[in-house]
Amino acid sequence: MSTQNGSTQQNGRSTPILRVRNLYKSFGGLMAVNGVTFQVQPGIITGLIGPNGAGKTTTFNLISGFYRPDRGEIFFKGEDIAGLPPHAIFHRGLTRTFQVARELKLMTVLENLMLVPSGQRGENLFYTWLRPDMVRAQEREIREKALAVLDFVGLSRLQNEYAANLSGGQKKLLELARTMMADPDLILLDEPGAGVNPTLMKQLVGYIRRLVEERGVTIFLIEHDMDLIMSVCERVIVMSSGALLAEGTPEEIRRNPDVLEAYLGGQYR
Repeated sequence: MSTQNGSTQQNGRSTPILRVRNLYKSFGGLMAVNGVTFQVQPGIITGLIGPNGAGKTTTFNLISGFYRPDRGEIFFKGEDIAGLPPHAIFHRGLTRTFQVARELKLMTVLENLMLVPSGQRGENLFYTWLRPDMVRAQEREIREKALAVLDFVGLSRLQNEYAANLSGGQKKLLELARTMMADPDLILLDEPGAGVNPTLMKQLVGYIRRLVEERGVTIFLIEHDMDLIMSVCERVIVMSSGALLAEGTPEEIRRNPDVLEAYLGGQYR
């Protein structure tokens, strides 16, 4: 994203790619998400922070269709997606990762990526039997795309390795690569830094920034590493006990006394 575009978004003239309004979700007597309202602007990195139990991952599950909201609206690119199943939201250009990587362990790194694109002709018996040439041509295209994505995230040398054999950090990179195979407009990253060593974390942050700057992808991420949040995010949303506590620029969040007291422990005073 150009500096000019980024300035336009920060000044509020850009249409939000994601709008969440009066969102509620309860489990029995527990109100996990309690009337949350916020917006995510396109082409930037937005952080979602808060303590364990604040409702962050539940909010991601509601946005991505894994949970159905009790009440509220979720607009993605102007369309109300609240209550749609995950595959329908995925096909609209919104993808996500999880706190614990969900790789296909008994498939290679390359195969994990090649399974992602939908509408593959090899899944249709008509093309398999009568037009195998078309199946092979499409497979070549998908393979080339997968290899390019693996190169982007630095996993090319591991393309033939079984996913189960990857380190925790490499599995996080694989998850990021799998989302890229869908050509998403918005990626929800749930704790991308969890279990990642500092060296690989720097690489992961670099790839996330490149996704935004070079490909125009919007990133919305949950993360407990406050240094990471403050260094990469242009906007930060803070949740507490299922509700919205604060939102603003990293500098505004640093100075917010409620956030300092509840989450940052005074380290940025």
